[in-house]
Amino acid sequence: MFERFSKSYYLGRLYVTPAEDDRVTMDHAQHERVNEQLYATGEGAERLDTPLVMKLDGQHFPVHGNDSIPANTLAVPEPVLENTEIDNPPELASVLLANRDRARQLLEFSGWNPDRPIDADGPWDRTVGT
Repeated sequence: MFERFSKSYYLGRLYVTPAEDDRVTMDHAQHERVNEQLYATGEGAERLDTPLVMKLDGQHFPVHGNDSIPANTLAVPEPVLENTEIDNPPELASVLLANRDRARQLLEFSGWNPDRPIDADGPWDRTVGT
């Protein structure tokens, strides 16, 4: 689904579609698989619901799992979607996925606290960094 692109990012292609809520989401099972493969350290019990951090057209944002999103699809809120080159969603687009260290850096920069429950509202629910 994603392949190494650079020191800090993986590259993938996902269908980008408008979201029905204010969070960027993707299929829950895929979210957990990507989290386990790319973000887990392999040391003890680890959370698989930590937000993934993706970049689309210059915008970084946390991505959460959602059971109602089809596989290989990224559901993006209208305000974020308006700042992309996506003209006629759903549209297949290249998406960058930050590696574990870069994702943590971006999430912490935006106010994310790894000890706070993932479903708690916070500033990281929108775009993070630039």
